[in-house]
Amino acid sequence: MGSVLSYSGLSTKIRAMQSHLITEEQLREIVQLPNVPQVASYLKKTPEYAQAWSSLDENNLHRGDMEKLLKRSIFGNFSRIYHFASQKQRKFLDLYSKRYEIRVLKEIMANLFDHRDTDPVDVSTYQEFFLHHSKLDISRLVSAGNMDEFINALKGNEFYAPLSSVQEHGGGLLFDYGMSLDLYYFTQIWNVRKKLFKGNDLDEITRAYGEKFDMLNLQFIQRSKRYYHMEPAAVYKQLIPMNYKLKKEEITALVEAASQEEFKQIFSRTYYGQKYEKLTAASLEEFYNYILRDILEKEARKDPYSVAVIYSYLYHKEHEVNRLTIALECVRYGVGPDEAMRYIHNN
Repeated sequence: MGSVLSYSGLSTKIRAMQSHLITEEQLREIVQLPNVPQVASYLKKTPEYAQAWSSLDENNLHRGDMEKLLKRSIFGNFSRIYHFASQKQRKFLDLYSKRYEIRVLKEIMANLFDHRDTDPVDVSTYQEFFLHHSKLDISRLVSAGNMDEFINALKGNEFYAPLSSVQEHGGGLLFDYGMSLDLYYFTQIWNVRKKLFKGNDLDEITRAYGEKFDMLNLQFIQRSKRYYHMEPAAVYKQLIPMNYKLKKEEITALVEAASQEEFKQIFSRTYYGQKYEKLTAASLEEFYNYILRDILEKEARKDPYSVAVIYSYLYHKEHEVNRLTIALECVRYGVGPDEAMRYIHNN
């Protein structure tokens, strides 16, 4: 009963927000539109975007402007949920929001590695969110001219240690810095989940993140061997240091596999190879989003008064923005509707 009372108001709010998300049918209609302004006009009439976009002139909106507005909707909806959440629920949201901070840090680092000036307008998309949900000094980070200045601007922040560790070893690539942030974040989630959650909430978070991390490790092992021919020692360093359904001995066997054929045979005997009939070693990336979405939807339906309903909504909202961004690109370049939907379904 305590869980029901704790989540009843927030669950009602999230169900209403969920009903406003763009549907598959609407996506099909969007990819048939002739140009980007028509997409903007279409979205302005949907429940999800009508209020926030009502004053905008679609004829003056470029694709880049729309992508920023779509991203902003993620942070706006996160803040709405945060406003209705209890102190306990906000602890999860605070942890979850670090993924948004990492996303911004990666964008700034990408500009630094490309030797471009970071456009302040790009970062303005996040400024309202950072004001209320982050301790990062975004203005100082944006003004950094190189990685040394960027990392120095993070002193006193939790992200300083993982990035400075890469810097100290020298020769770090953008991938290395990004991976260090991801590993830090994923490890933190796994290590603190038992302190934040009890009962059903703990079970649901463990399953959702456990399968997510297993799948990410499987993807990385496969990519590292197939495309980069990395040595096993280098692969182990990049893996998320946790195990859920993927056993340690299976990870070792996959990393040490001498050929793609051996990798496939080992994978087929794992929990994931046996549970998901259509999942093969070659289709790991394609199935990742499907599996995560399936887990979250089932957990949210099974217990609508739990942390799963928060995680499920935030995931679906981010997924919506990704799909709309792809749809925009397809409309802009005149990609046919059927082909556009194939691109969308692969993400």
